[in-house]
Amino acid sequence: MNIIWLGHGSFRIETKDQIILIDPWLTGNPMLSEDQHDAAITGSTHILVTHAHFDHITDVVAISQKTGAPVSGMYELAQFLHASGAVEGQAFNMGGTIALGDHVQVSMVPASHSSSADVDGTRRYMGTESGLILRDGAHTVYISGDTGIMADMGWIGDFYKPDVGILSAGGHFTMGMAEAAYAAKKYFDFKTVIPCHYRTFPLLEQSAGVLAEGLPGVDVIEPQVMQAITL
Repeated sequence: MNIIWLGHGSFRIETKDQIILIDPWLTGNPMLSEDQHDAAITGSTHILVTHAHFDHITDVVAISQKTGAPVSGMYELAQFLHASGAVEGQAFNMGGTIALGDHVQVSMVPASHSSSADVDGTRRYMGTESGLILRDGAHTVYISGDTGIMADMGWIGDFYKPDVGILSAGGHFTMGMAEAAYAAKKYFDFKTVIPCHYRTFPLLEQSAGVLAEGLPGVDVIEPQVMQAITL
């Protein structure tokens, strides 16, 4: 499995027969230069979305049309994106599990955030925000999506037992590094933790040092844009 950060909360995950984009944000993403856009999305087989904020769905329809990758996510949001021109994937909901190809499964789990988008000048809610559990038979990855600490992390950790955590940890809009460390230590038994939703803007935390200090014995990897983390 290769986990490739595209900056902010966006990822490219290459595993088995799938190249999966998570919340791919290209246009206006200050961490991903324009000359990296094609490489970020080339060969994509599926797009997963966690919620509807601009920094997560702005480019989803265009990427789907360009690559042919179907889009899956929360029922209301997925239906909106499909109606907007994205290739139709699966509109599912909390607790549901979908198959991507022959070897990858994705389950939808709770997050604690919000989910809305501007539609023709009106703020429209797009169903509940979500996190994701991705399993390929070798690793179980918890993708927190944008979230604060929540008690639901207890059963998510206990039931799915993820060994890898991709955690929003920039603060202000999500957990900060200290909160992410607390949640990882209390609710999970990660072998590897990858922070995200940080460094994008001055408003957000710029270093994962506090996260690493709070998780002795865990491999906390500060991702670099377009550099693969191989597990």
